[in-house]
Amino acid sequence: MKKSFSYPILFMAVITAIFTFVLAFLNYSTADKIAFLQDTELKRKILYVFDIPIPSENPEDIAKVFDENVEEEIVDGERIFFVKEDDEVKGYAVPVGGPGLWGGIEGYVGISADFTHILGLDFTEHSETPGLGGRISEDEYKEQFRDLDLSQGQDGNYIIYRPAPGGNIDAITGATLTSKSVSNFLNEDIYRFIMERKGE
Repeated sequence: MKKSFSYPILFMAVITAIFTFVLAFLNYSTADKIAFLQDTELKRKILYVFDIPIPSENPEDIAKVFDENVEEEIVDGERIFFVKEDDEVKGYAVPVGGPGLWGGIEGYVGISADFTHILGLDFTEHSETPGLGGRISEDEYKEQFRDLDLSQGQDGNYIIYRPAPGGNIDAITGATLTSKSVSNFLNEDIYRFIMERKGE
């Protein structure tokens, strides 16, 4: 039988079925855990955007601080987060994103309730080159956006890289395309959100 034409085909079919079953089982058995970790990571990033400190990286601590400070609404299928103080909205965390050098870049930007300042910025997904475009995830880059003035932006031109006139952010050295992409989609998405909220 081992020398027959059908044996290799049958053998490969059995092996394929076994591995497919194992992978399906692992995917099913870890789906809840993966979803929980992804949700925890998103909460941690939203807290960073709002500059709300957390006592530790423990998922329970992150969830507790998040639930005590942040609320959520769905607008046109998008998750918008906001913080309140004395029942008054103080800021929003708005989804932003666009094409990068190697794939899509996704994140959230915090905008003050009066639309005059960026509260913070963090990225939830990107595939940029580590050490180059991937540095958009480093605090040194992201902290430049903290408290950035939006009131001077003309026609949605809020993010301007130095040394251009009116420059307010340093681009990442050696990652011109990634830096440009980030400024483009931030300017577009921030402008769109502000105009929609103002009803213009």
